[in-house]
Amino acid sequence: MYPTRLIEYEDASEEVRQVYDDIMATRKVDRVNNFWKALANHPVTLRRTWDSIKQVMSPGELDPLTKELIYLAVSVTNNCEYCIHSHSKAAAKLGLSAEAFGELLAVVAMANETNRLANGYQVPVD
Repeated sequence: MYPTRLIEYEDASEEVRQVYDDIMATRKVDRVNNFWKALANHPVTLRRTWDSIKQVMSPGELDPLTKELIYLAVSVTNNCEYCIHSHSKAAAKLGLSAEAFGELLAVVAMANETNRLANGYQVPVD
């Protein structure tokens, strides 16, 4: 496996800097996180992923907190430590309390358990 090089702003190509600038402006932050710095090793993937996430997470029929909760639930199920941290923080900024986070995790855990039971028993859909 190749060690992941994190591309810092000052070492980035102009193409990568444009994406970084958009990330910082859109998220109203003064730096990009390590996920984007890792993706910058392949600028095409960086741009595609950023464009997609901007579109998917932008305002729509689902409110921003609901989108973050869904993202967080999937991240927990997929065991993505990085995404759990990132989207927990984003959800907290949108008002997710510690109590609600615990409730979310209980729902995620229960859904995973019952999904496995239904699959294991091969329960027919009625």
